[in-house]
Amino acid sequence: MTARPSPPDQMRLPLQRDLPDGAEGFVVSDSNLAAHEALGDWPDLIGGVLALHGPEGSGKSRLGQIWAERVGAVALHGAEAALIDPLELEGRPVLLDRARDVDDETLFHLINLAQAPGGALLLAAREPPSAWSTSLPDLRSRLDAVRTIAVEAPDDAVLAAMLEARFAERGIRPAKDVVPWLLRRIDRSAAAAAAVVERLDAMHRPVTRALARAVVEGGDESGELFE
Repeated sequence: MTARPSPPDQMRLPLQRDLPDGAEGFVVSDSNLAAHEALGDWPDLIGGVLALHGPEGSGKSRLGQIWAERVGAVALHGAEAALIDPLELEGRPVLLDRARDVDDETLFHLINLAQAPGGALLLAAREPPSAWSTSLPDLRSRLDAVRTIAVEAPDDAVLAAMLEARFAERGIRPAKDVVPWLLRRIDRSAAAAAAVVERLDAMHRPVTRALARAVVEGGDESGELFE
């Protein structure tokens, strides 16, 4: 089996999303190791379709973005993919985030294009493709055949990295016991990490465990993101 040709110079399509600067800061742990390893050399030797699935805030979109940057893929987002002429994507790797939101006809064309030389399609969604409903029999068979890899909810290592990154973005140096304390009390998602740091920042006070307790356990304002 011969190696796939290098992708052509990356063109900027109307709906292509800006991507983060490489994999710097991304923490690999048990919750995402299988997906990280699978994307490490895909699609160098084979094209086709691969799907990442997992709960909201698990990091599957970030993994997809890192992959897209590495291989020069076109990054599309949800139902917006229907606005792109699939023929413009022929021979290109494609990242389709929020893939479950795409209409059947567009998804069918994208999967078929992934089989062409130079093509590949990475899907990211909460559920695996085998669980998606479709009225197209040909699409059903293709979805059932997609290789899928689960990304789990963030474990302690990943959630701690998320919290530390959000603190750093705001120039906050929390007391050393704050992050371990938060790990046991907030939902295991990127949204929860961002929300609690935002609320702590809004207090305009040194971030101590006492302040974290007041914010997280402070009554009705704790909201659904916190236990």
